[in-house]
Amino acid sequence: MQRILLIEDEAALASVVRRGLEKARYAVDWAADGAEGFRRTCEEEYDLVILDLMLPGMDGWTVCRRMRTRRDATPVLMLTALDEVEDRVKGLDLGADDYLPKPFEFSELRARVAALLRRGRVHKARVIRISDLELDTQQRQVRRDGREVALTPREYDLLEALAAHEGQTVSREMIAERVWREPDVSPNTIEVHIGALRRKVDAGRPAADKLIHTVHRQGYALRRPTGDAGHAPAGTDGEE
Repeated sequence: MQRILLIEDEAALASVVRRGLEKARYAVDWAADGAEGFRRTCEEEYDLVILDLMLPGMDGWTVCRRMRTRRDATPVLMLTALDEVEDRVKGLDLGADDYLPKPFEFSELRARVAALLRRGRVHKARVIRISDLELDTQQRQVRRDGREVALTPREYDLLEALAAHEGQTVSREMIAERVWREPDVSPNTIEVHIGALRRKVDAGRPAADKLIHTVHRQGYALRRPTGDAGHAPAGTDGEE
């Protein structure tokens, strides 16, 4: 049975969510404040954390940041009455995996929980290797040619989105939705992050060994160098 930690200070809401998830055959622990919730993430293993932002003592942003600082890759679904874009962006930048504003329908919460748990199962068992690039999706660590590549959380998410679609063009719209979770992210913002990612992943490499490519007027692609073992044909997409 998959284990969920619910960190929520509203007892009535926590009771409803907990009962609903237990009926859906999940094991649910409840923490009423941020400090207790963070302690539980350190001492026990969970498949998902449902995290309210406005908590007494230690707020949800701090809980999430501390989890990621200690390389805890457990999926985090944030719940909050705050629905400003800045709040969503802040939570996602700190490493949250999804964001659900209050009030919400339990059916939507259950669907998001199921989706994150499916993603978490894949990530726990998955290391993506493309040429000499390696992504540990559980620890959110990246190495190229055996050397660690230090990425920001956003850069990591962007690289993983490209790596998950190796050899395929990933559109700017898809990147905005899956990495920023905001459909209105400007193309310039995406290009700036792609540029920073290139400088870290492809730094000092000859053109033939570069992995990250711009596909003219379409998006971006991560491709193995031509002639590399397991190379997938790149097609006829042009590059800027």
